[in-house]
Amino acid sequence: MTSPRQIRIADYHYPLPDERIAKYPLARRDMSKLLLYKQGQINETHFYRLPECLPEKSLLVFNNTRVIQARLLFQKVTGASIEIFCLEPVEPHDYLLAFQQTKQCTWKCLVGNLKKWKDGLLKQTVRMGNDIITLTAKRMATREEVHRIVFSWEPVSCTFADLLEAAGTLPIPPYLHREAEAADLSTYQTVYSKIKGSVAAPTAGLHFTPETLSALDDQGVEREEITLHVGAGTFKPVKTETVGAHPMHTEWFTVQRHTIARLLASPGRVIAVGTTSVRTLESLYYLGAMLVQHPDASIEEGMVRQWTPYEKTLPDISPSEALQQILTYLDRKQIPQLTAATQILIAPGYTFRLVNGMLTNFHQPQSTLLLLVAAFAGDDWKQIYDYALKHDFRFLSYGDSSLLL
Repeated sequence: MTSPRQIRIADYHYPLPDERIAKYPLARRDMSKLLLYKQGQINETHFYRLPECLPEKSLLVFNNTRVIQARLLFQKVTGASIEIFCLEPVEPHDYLLAFQQTKQCTWKCLVGNLKKWKDGLLKQTVRMGNDIITLTAKRMATREEVHRIVFSWEPVSCTFADLLEAAGTLPIPPYLHREAEAADLSTYQTVYSKIKGSVAAPTAGLHFTPETLSALDDQGVEREEITLHVGAGTFKPVKTETVGAHPMHTEWFTVQRHTIARLLASPGRVIAVGTTSVRTLESLYYLGAMLVQHPDASIEEGMVRQWTPYEKTLPDISPSEALQQILTYLDRKQIPQLTAATQILIAPGYTFRLVNGMLTNFHQPQSTLLLLVAAFAGDDWKQIYDYALKHDFRFLSYGDSSLLL
């Protein structure tokens, strides 16, 4: 097998006409189509029938992150519009603490129309009930593509989360080629979203309804949740000729101790809802392997790097041992959850450790998400996507989905 670093991204192209990209979701989420793939066989049904399509005693793992209204638009006195796209907090670094700030916080941001913002402060007024808040943005000196922006506001009567809700807009995917609309505030969130922090939805979960979740419970399907805050890098196309030259973005995730214990008790039954859940679950394995190699290491200060799975520098342990290592670590530290970062790249040549199946939408050509699907389905990814194109499946974030077993 070719090393993942040598994979030519051009080999993971397919024709995707613009009219096949779903610009809006269906009126009823679970009426979307569901492609079924198992051991080379492809069939289709509708998403509301998912419970009967799952293997017996499956454990579904959901990403409960919630999309924030991360786009802020400032108007300079010259009339120039400057868009600031909040990516992740810097000071304080913890998402929850950053959202709770009532005076000032610093974020890593993308800046649109940067050439019109040489220096100085940007200001806008925000109405919060009967109050008028002045929000200020200051850009720190940097030569990087991502800028550090210090936000401050007065009078101090609201949190930064409140400000984003009042002044921000939802960052819907760029390939929809439209502005966010009022309906997106609900349709671009999963019905089980809880923890604010993402700038993109974990879109495989958009198909679930309360009725579908109840049907899963009735069917005896177990459910657990993780949190991975999806970054803008999820939309970053692979522009290099080979995958080895493409830098993967960093994303933070949190997994509760009881979820890790449930995973340990469910070998061979784990189905990830979405690529973000896949990346989180597979990263757990490598964190556990790191603890075997360095028992006194602090996981919170470590990271699963892009090429960690392929470098063979960690001990080759079982998934159960990896999970047990993390449980022991959490108990020793007396903490109820694991928080860590990952840059993991899952591409053909990857060996899946914890994930036995996945629910996922249909992804862009030449994307790292398509590479992940190809890592799981092998060359059959071509048949899966060819079937979807020929049978009127809708593509990308608001499109249909697939169950890969």
